[in-house]
Amino acid sequence: MNASTLPSTPSTPEQPAPTRVQSKLLAWFAAHKRELPWRAEPRNPYHVWLSEAMLQQTQVATVIPYFRRWLERFPTLKDLAAAPLDDVLKLWEGLGYYARARNLHRAARVVMRDYNGQLPDTVDELLKLPGIGRYTAGAIASLAFGRDAPVLDGNVKRVLARLYALQDIHSREAVERLWRLSETLLPHGQAGPFNEALMELGATVCLPRGPLCLHCPLRAECRAFATGAPEAYPARSRRAAKPQRISVAAVVRDSLGRVLIAQRPLDGLLGGLWEFPGGEIESDEPADEASRASALVALLHRKTGLHVRVQADDFVGAVRHTFTHFTLTRYVASIQLDVAGPPLQPAEHYLALRWATGEEMSQLALTRSDHKIRALVLDRLRAGRLF
Repeated sequence: MNASTLPSTPSTPEQPAPTRVQSKLLAWFAAHKRELPWRAEPRNPYHVWLSEAMLQQTQVATVIPYFRRWLERFPTLKDLAAAPLDDVLKLWEGLGYYARARNLHRAARVVMRDYNGQLPDTVDELLKLPGIGRYTAGAIASLAFGRDAPVLDGNVKRVLARLYALQDIHSREAVERLWRLSETLLPHGQAGPFNEALMELGATVCLPRGPLCLHCPLRAECRAFATGAPEAYPARSRRAAKPQRISVAAVVRDSLGRVLIAQRPLDGLLGGLWEFPGGEIESDEPADEASRASALVALLHRKTGLHVRVQADDFVGAVRHTFTHFTLTRYVASIQLDVAGPPLQPAEHYLALRWATGEEMSQLALTRSDHKIRALVLDRLRAGRLF
C-alpha cells in the first residue's frame, strides 16, 4: 500500500517518543536489514569509510561491484595510499563525482603519515581529513567505532521530515534542526545500528515517492502518516532548467596511430581524468561547423601548442552528457597528422599531455563523455569513413 491509498486520519500524534522510535526501529532493522559487503562484522573502518564515499549520490546496486573490485586492488588503506592517482581514478571510472576518489586517495596518505595508518575514531579528528564532512564523520565514528554521533543524509532527512511533519529540509535553520533531532533520537551505545537503521528505512521503505507506509515500523509515531498525505513531506523544491553548454574536442592521431590525450587539472570538474583536448565555446558564438573549427584550432594551439588545420568536414558527430548542474554537448573532430607525435607545449592548462596508444589509453581513466567520443571515432574508423 502506498501513500496514494492511505486512509486519512483526523488527528495528528504527539511528538514521537525517542524511546519508542529507538526500540521499534532497531527491532525492525535487526529483522529486515540488507546483507551488504561493508556490513560484515566486525566492522572494518576502512570498509565503512569506502562504502560511505561510494554511496554518496550513488545507488547501492551500482556500488557493490565497485566496492568489491576496489578491495581486490586496494585491500588495505596502506595499499590505497601507495597507489598512483591514475590507478585510483581508473578503478573509480564510471561512478562519477570523482572528487570522492581523489579525496579518498589524499586522505589515505594523510592517515598513513599523521595517524600511523589508523583511521581516527572521533568526529573531530575525522573532519580533519580531506573529503570527510559532518555526515561522513558521524557515519564512520558511529558505524565503525561505536561513537554516539548522529548522521544526516538525504534518506535520514526524509525520514525525520515525515516523522515530525516538517516541510522545510533545505534552509540552514531547517538543516540544523534536523541535526538536533537526529542527535536527540540516538540511543546511547547503539548509535551505529540506529543510524544505519534510519538510513535503511529511508532507502527501502520511506521512499521519496510511493512510501511503503504500511510496512514502516514507525507508522504509529509518524506525524506525516497521520495527515493521510505522507508524500507531501518534505516539500519538494522546484528544479530549475539545466543550462546548456557547448564545447569542441579533437581526436588527433599521429602517423604512428597514437592519440593525443590530456589530463584535467586536479582542482576542477572531473579533476585528474584524461580527455581529448578542446574546450567550451562561448554561448554567444555562432553554432555552425566553420565557427567550431576555428574555435578548436585556437583551443588546441593555446592548450597544447599544436598548430593543426581543422575543417568543417573534420567533425564526425557530437556526444552529450548531463552533469548535476548543466548539460554539455561536445562536437568532435577527427584529425590525422602525417608526422609522429609533434612536440607539445608544457602543460599549463592541463596537468599533463601525452601521445598514447590504444593499450595505454585503456589503462587510464577517461571521462564518460570521452569514452563516448572514443567509441564514436572507432565506429567511423571501422566503417572506413575516416582517413
